[in-house]
Amino acid sequence: MGVTETFYISHGSPTLSIDESLPARDFLKSFTKTVYGGGIEDKPKSILIISGHWETSHPTVNAVVGPSDTIYDFYGFPEQMYKLKYPAPGAPALAKRVKEMLMSSGFERVNVDNKRGLDHGAWVPLMLMYPEADIPVCQLSIQTHRNAAYHYNLGKALAPLKEEGVLIVGSGAATHNLRSLHPSKDGSITTWALEFDTWLKDALLSGRFDDVIGYEEKAPHAKKAHPRPDHFYPLHVAMGAAAENTKAELIHHSWELSSLSYASYKFTTTA
Repeated sequence: MGVTETFYISHGSPTLSIDESLPARDFLKSFTKTVYGGGIEDKPKSILIISGHWETSHPTVNAVVGPSDTIYDFYGFPEQMYKLKYPAPGAPALAKRVKEMLMSSGFERVNVDNKRGLDHGAWVPLMLMYPEADIPVCQLSIQTHRNAAYHYNLGKALAPLKEEGVLIVGSGAATHNLRSLHPSKDGSITTWALEFDTWLKDALLSGRFDDVIGYEEKAPHAKKAHPRPDHFYPLHVAMGAAAENTKAELIHHSWELSSLSYASYKFTTTA
């Protein structure tokens, strides 16, 4: 079974795991019915997820044998969140395949971590998308000292995985400035966040992928929207993995705390 789509999911706050009031939670819970699949034949053989919460010097994949550990890489949240588990099986064969593909594409060093589980950028959205935790999952790290083009090329190198039944998901946030978060009584969105988010949507839907790769120079308020690129680079990996002929679609859009965008996208490989 081949896969023709890749995805970028804005996972937002860790409270997405428990907060029933968040529209993004409902979106992810309906993912297999409204966005991807709908039948057993559409179930991916495995999942490769790129999370903004795993940064390394060189591309690294986890290759866990057996159930993956659930990493609670957040602090000061409700106690019930630290009791959640997502014991998806690891995907060591996929990890080996990813390493081989990257190295054959010119990435000189690719590491394998045999112990690391899934951080909340991976397990929170997957827990909602595939609650049975029965699909093997491999996580790939990002390199924040590199640029967006590097991560786009990382995705391009992995594009053939789709033909092998692998679902590729980038997990981050369309806007991610934690110092700017604050409640809004009237639901208003901070101007800079709205302008960046709108620019991103327009660029993706009109196929201006080069602009998205060069977002630091092209986008309004780029540094304000992403003081660090950790939650944005997973978008570039997902975009690159969709291959050359790509159509982008906005599949969810909501806001939290005035400036945190949950905008999520599907990238479809067209003929």
